[in-house]
Amino acid sequence: MQTDLTGRYRHTMASTTIDDLHALGLRVGTVLRAAPNAGAREAALSLWIDLGADREVQSSAKICDRYDAESIVGRQVVVVTALEPIRVGGFRSDVLVLGALADGGVILLHPDAPVPPGTEIA
Repeated sequence: MQTDLTGRYRHTMASTTIDDLHALGLRVGTVLRAAPNAGAREAALSLWIDLGADREVQSSAKICDRYDAESIVGRQVVVVTALEPIRVGGFRSDVLVLGALADGGVILLHPDAPVPPGTEIA
């Protein structure tokens, strides 16, 4: 770690190219349904997300501080699609739902206006 001019530590990271960003497969999806992920160690929601072109994916998201299963359905979210699926509490998680870490929990990232499911993030 390095320090900035104020003496605070800051993280350093290697340079990333625009090709690296595109390789993450960032897309907009629409939440079709949601339920508590009872098998997760920490409170999480199981989400089923429409990515367009008849592609439905799943994600387990630790977003329960601000969202519940009923309020999230129909919302658009930004996801990372180029990750290997994992299991969270027995639930298959195909994508990572992105959000900002804030006081009071994660605030989901979403487009300012509705876009078709599967729209690529540029």
